[in-house]
Amino acid sequence: MHDRPREAVLRIKRLSPLATIPAYQSEHAAGMDLHAALASPVVIEPGEILLVACGFAVAFPPGFELQVRPRSGLATKFGISMPNAPGTIDADYRGEVKVPLINLGKMPFTVEPGMRIAQAVLCPVARARIEEVAELDATARGSGGFGSTGR
Repeated sequence: MHDRPREAVLRIKRLSPLATIPAYQSEHAAGMDLHAALASPVVIEPGEILLVACGFAVAFPPGFELQVRPRSGLATKFGISMPNAPGTIDADYRGEVKVPLINLGKMPFTVEPGMRIAQAVLCPVARARIEEVAELDATARGSGGFGSTGR
């Protein structure tokens, strides 16, 4: 039997009549779709970054973060992603949710009003107690960096 994951209430405050309230699109979806709260279409040129408003603010309990992630369909079909993927919304942020989109494709991309532009995943967060030490425990890998563990 599987333990039920931690559950939290995600409270939404609509800031714009153009906002679409986030929703899960299937029974086992990890992410909720985020929609563009636009009055008219906007074009993202290749290489350009555009901050797209979602038209709402959120509140959720401490101990969670809301991760904002690119939509795989937009990424694979059009090269639309997020320059800071995944983005993090902290539990104490109360401003409007906005999504930075980047056009990594070769063609201009039009963001339509109400378009699904990203997904949000509510995730538990472990906070660390920071401790400065003179030495760290030795490991087999040591200080080997990028590519040091092979292919």
